[in-house]
Amino acid sequence: MTQDFERRYQGPVYRSRDQVQPTTTDQRLLAPTRNTEWVHEDPWRVMRIQSEFVEGFGTLAELGPAVSVFGSARTPAGHPAYAAAEQLGAALAEAGLAVITGGGPGVMEAANKGACEAGGVSVGLGIELPHETGFNDYVTLGINFRYFFVRKVMFLKYAQGFVAMPGGFGTLDELFESLTLVQTRKIVDFPVVLYGRSFWQPIHSWLVDTVQAEGYVSAGDPDRIHIVDSVAETLEVLRANWKVPVTPQKPAAN
Repeated sequence: MTQDFERRYQGPVYRSRDQVQPTTTDQRLLAPTRNTEWVHEDPWRVMRIQSEFVEGFGTLAELGPAVSVFGSARTPAGHPAYAAAEQLGAALAEAGLAVITGGGPGVMEAANKGACEAGGVSVGLGIELPHETGFNDYVTLGINFRYFFVRKVMFLKYAQGFVAMPGGFGTLDELFESLTLVQTRKIVDFPVVLYGRSFWQPIHSWLVDTVQAEGYVSAGDPDRIHIVDSVAETLEVLRANWKVPVTPQKPAAN
């Protein structure tokens, strides 16, 4: 029988019961302070941040071609978006591509499940949160991060494209950060695909009819987004937008 007590990951550290701290690392970093203790603490915090980059770079450097898949952690199994993410994860793995998600439940679990059960590399990049649940059961390679900004670098640095399923603030955050980096050419040859036309079309229309119309982005910037409704179309868009040829290797049979 499973005991009911609090559990939490803090980066690579696992805490439970009376060892759980009341705040997360990010909360302590961003909290306003009225004393000068931060002068003495931040140099050590920088070393911790550096260690997260080193761990991420070292773990993922030989990952090979990959695609990051984002979407809501609240999507239940049996939902059409869950089924689509599972099919997408399998299709990417069968094409020899690793699948990178946040490693949590919902759409992330579905994409990891599809990749794992298809014999591919199923990556989870976790984050310390107040209600952290740990990795889903389909992650085959996982790293837990304390800091969101380190995790975001890993999502982008080791992926050849980005697919967003329906989601909330976290998914929108990753979407607009990726679009900003593409627009400013900090990353190139990086297709951004939105899966689910009925969900994403209103946002695209707003970008064209309001944001672009009022001059806040250049004409054509919203066209950097590709909206699709099928796994086959997703793969077609990804391949068509890789200007540098990607020749993924088939994953080894189990």
